[in-house]
Amino acid sequence: MKPLENKIALVAGATRGAGRGIACMLGEAGATVYCTGRSSRKGEVNAKRPETIEETAEMVDAYGGVGIPLRVDHSDASAVNELIATIEKEQGRLNILINDIWGGDALTEWGKSYWELNLDQGFALLKQAIHTHLITSRAATPLMLEQSGGMIVEITDGNTYEYRGNLFYDMIKTGLIRVAFAMAWELRKKDLSVVAVTPGFLRSEAMLEHFGVTEENWKEGVKADADFIASETPFFVGRAIAALAADPQLAEKSGRVFSSWDLSDMYGFTDIDGNRPHWGKHVQEKYQYRLKRCDDEFYGYWQDGLIDRLLAE
Repeated sequence: MKPLENKIALVAGATRGAGRGIACMLGEAGATVYCTGRSSRKGEVNAKRPETIEETAEMVDAYGGVGIPLRVDHSDASAVNELIATIEKEQGRLNILINDIWGGDALTEWGKSYWELNLDQGFALLKQAIHTHLITSRAATPLMLEQSGGMIVEITDGNTYEYRGNLFYDMIKTGLIRVAFAMAWELRKKDLSVVAVTPGFLRSEAMLEHFGVTEENWKEGVKADADFIASETPFFVGRAIAALAADPQLAEKSGRVFSSWDLSDMYGFTDIDGNRPHWGKHVQEKYQYRLKRCDDEFYGYWQDGLIDRLLAE
């Protein structure tokens, strides 16, 4: 039996990149996966990219799961409520929610200082990449609480305190770690876990295209960026999340942020090509520094009971 057989998952933002890899590997573990996003054969939104939710669902099927594509704009609360109602009607439950909604590449102004940024674009980015996650979790949680051992995952970028190169991007990616912590704390007496997970240097469709390579000859990209040698496919973080979802001790990990490479060390899985990339070790060895994890301090306060004591005063 596959470890996630009979489990129902929703990957919000499953069209491409990490979301697609996660959906596929949840399918590999036996799950039924609802693949949502806006780019669809029935109405393409991102004309610059060819990937669709239908294609992702077909890949989930090919990996051994059941893929169900549904076109959803996760910034529309009514549409998300309808999505959850559909899942409840069709399946009667929801065990796994992955929040990987992004769509902010065209809005992120790399190379500009915060006082030079377009505020309208920045605020639109917050709406696209944080509001959507909150809308989806808020709608899905009541259904998930009807089951035991469920999991919500916030997909972020990085698990440490380093600056991420753009004020709004930094707010979003560190903010999602904090969202996971806050939701986990409020759910601490419930049987529903929340974690944040980051991939490493992701060999997404867009990144392969950027370097002018394919998955078959991806190492040619190292000529353009030496760090690309430590990159990983989107399936690596997918297997990381599948392993978390199958962990009987998952509740002990709620509220924390994990990386794909750390979870590979923990659970022993490989990338789909058989490799075990380790972005954290690569950065530490090449650049000779180790940054503090985002969750070390405030998760410690939770474990020590400090938050409960402060709120009780």
